[in-house]
Amino acid sequence: MVTSPKARAVRFTQKYLLNPPVRVFFGLGLFPPTHALLETTGRRTGRPRQNPVGNGLDGDTLWIVAEHGRSANYVRNLEADPRVRVKIGRRWRRGTATVLPDDDPRARLDRIGRRVNGFMVRTQGTDLLTIRVDLDPERSA
Repeated sequence: MVTSPKARAVRFTQKYLLNPPVRVFFGLGLFPPTHALLETTGRRTGRPRQNPVGNGLDGDTLWIVAEHGRSANYVRNLEADPRVRVKIGRRWRRGTATVLPDDDPRARLDRIGRRVNGFMVRTQGTDLLTIRVDLDPERSA
């Protein structure tokens, strides 16, 4: 797979500089409500893999715009096994992810309405792709 210098630089920055502290913040419950933590199952290892994503929660649907499309490991993982968990705030929810190649990711970012996150995805993204996560109904206590 051939990647552009921009894609390599963005991935390096995210993988080694931004995402590790974000995961720690999520673990401590200290991250802003503008983000969610997506947990997929590794397609080769079968181990849980966690990635911070923009919080596009709309009722029982979470909308995500993947910056690097199908090149992103978490997208390839959820294509192999669409069952995911999502941490929104301090709560985990299970759901089923679907890649929507025919959806307009730029229009989706506008509908999600998170301006700063949308700006970052548009400027850093190399191959935008929409993902819909249908969350399982919440159980009452």
